[in-house]
Amino acid sequence: MKARKRFAATVKVGEKGQFVVPKEIREMFDIQPGDTLLLLADTKRGIAVVKDGEVFSRFASKLGEGPEGDEEGEEA
Repeated sequence: MKARKRFAATVKVGEKGQFVVPKEIREMFDIQPGDTLLLLADTKRGIAVVKDGEVFSRFASKLGEGPEGDEEGEEA
């Protein structure tokens, strides 16, 4: 059976702000109970969920930069 490369789903946010990552997505990315996921948020681009620690390192180095590399808060 061929592994899926893409999947789309909707989730509902509960009263405590929690949501469940769908089973198909957990399987695609081998997300296991106890794993730590990183949430990246940008008011213009939305929210991304990242599992890979190397990806976190790349994004952490760019924190505070705007979409074009400008410092946050600076108008282009």
